[in-house]
Amino acid sequence: MQANVQWVEGDTFIGRSGSNHNVVFDAGANSAAPSPMEMVLMSVGCCSSVDVVSILKKSKQEFSDVQVKLSSERAESAPRVFTKINLHFVVTGKNVSEKHLARAVSLSAEKYCSVALMLDKTVEITHSHEVVCEQ
Repeated sequence: MQANVQWVEGDTFIGRSGSNHNVVFDAGANSAAPSPMEMVLMSVGCCSSVDVVSILKKSKQEFSDVQVKLSSERAESAPRVFTKINLHFVVTGKNVSEKHLARAVSLSAEKYCSVALMLDKTVEITHSHEVVCEQ
């Protein structure tokens, strides 16, 4: 995997992935785009969500929405690394099994989500979940 990051101006950068997709980063106080650390946080949420959605589909769960609400804590001084991250999954659907959701979240956390598994070496990562019944 390869990528390139180019400075635009001020604290704004454009990342270009090896698959030719662009992402804007902004580390400034009045930023117009996510910071690199926000992108890391969203990346762990997306990576784990991909797993959870895939596992729920395979277990034939009827869901219409999957969200992961991310919260984090960072070190007080530089480098301001993440010290804690919580992923809270909210799955909306008809007859979604709490047991299947718990299994999907667990499998993602322990086996499949490469971003979380990489961060887990230095960050305390926790998971929680809830099912919202759709009428």
